[in-house]
Amino acid sequence: MTAATTRLPAVRTGGKAAAANWAGDGWTVTWRNLIKIKRSPDMIIFAVLQPIMFVLLFSQVYGGSISVAGTDYTQYLMAGIFAQTVVFGSTFSGAAMAQDLKEGIVDRFRTLPMSPSAVLIGRTNSDLVLNAISMLIMMATGLLVGWRVNTSFSSFLAAVGLLLLFSYAFSWVMALLGMTVRTPETINNASFMILFPITFISNAFVQSSTLPTPLRIFAEWNPVSALVQAARELFGNLGNTPVPDTWPMQHAIATVLIGSAVMLLVFVPLAVRKFESVSSR
Repeated sequence: MTAATTRLPAVRTGGKAAAANWAGDGWTVTWRNLIKIKRSPDMIIFAVLQPIMFVLLFSQVYGGSISVAGTDYTQYLMAGIFAQTVVFGSTFSGAAMAQDLKEGIVDRFRTLPMSPSAVLIGRTNSDLVLNAISMLIMMATGLLVGWRVNTSFSSFLAAVGLLLLFSYAFSWVMALLGMTVRTPETINNASFMILFPITFISNAFVQSSTLPTPLRIFAEWNPVSALVQAARELFGNLGNTPVPDTWPMQHAIATVLIGSAVMLLVFVPLAVRKFESVSSR
C-alpha cells in the first residue's frame, strides 16, 4: 500500500533567497521561451526576413523618391527602421501571452511553486533577445546598402541599448493587451491599430515638418519619434537635418529614458496583477 502524496509549494524566505528564487523562476521561463523559438522555424524566419525586407524596401525602392534636407536618405532612414522593427517586435509578448492563455499553459504554470511575475518576465526577456537578433540582422543589411555609424563605439552601444530598452518597456504594454483580449487573432488586429499610427505618423521615414499641421504636432510629440531622433543622434546620422523646436525632439534621449521608465513603472504592476487575475479563474 502506498500513500498518496501532494506537492506543496516551496517555502520561500525573505531577502536574498527570495530574490534568487524570483530570478531563477524568471530565467527558467525565459529559457523555455527561447527553446520554443528555436523549435519554431517560422518565427525565426520572420525575425530574419522582416528586417531585411524593410531595409531593402525603403532604401532601394523609396530612397530615390524621398529627399531629406541635410543628410543622405539612407543615413536618415536606418534609425527609423530600427525603431519600427523593435516596436513591432514587442507584439510577440502580447500574442504569446494570448496564445499561452488559450492553450492552457498558464494553468500549468499556476500549479508550480513559482512567482506569478516569472511568466511575464520570461516572456518579455525572450522577446528582447529576439528583438536584439533582428536588430543585428538589420544593421548588417544596413551596412551593405551604405548606412554608417559616424560616432564613437560607446555612442553606438548607447543607441542600441536605448532601442532595446524602449522595446522591452513597450513589450509589457503588449503583454497586458494580450491578456486583456485573450485571443492571438484579436491581439494582432488590436496591436496594429496602435502600432501603425505611432510608427508611420512619426519622423521614422519622413521629416515631421513635411506633414500637415495636426499630424506634425502628433509626430513631434510621439514617443517613437523621440526614439528615432535619439538613435539618429547617437549613431551620428542627423547630418545638418533641422531638429523641430519641441521638448521631446530637443531632448530625445531624456524623453526615451523617461518614457521607458514610466511604461515600466505603470505597466509591469498592471500586467502582473492582470496575470494573477486571469490565471486564478
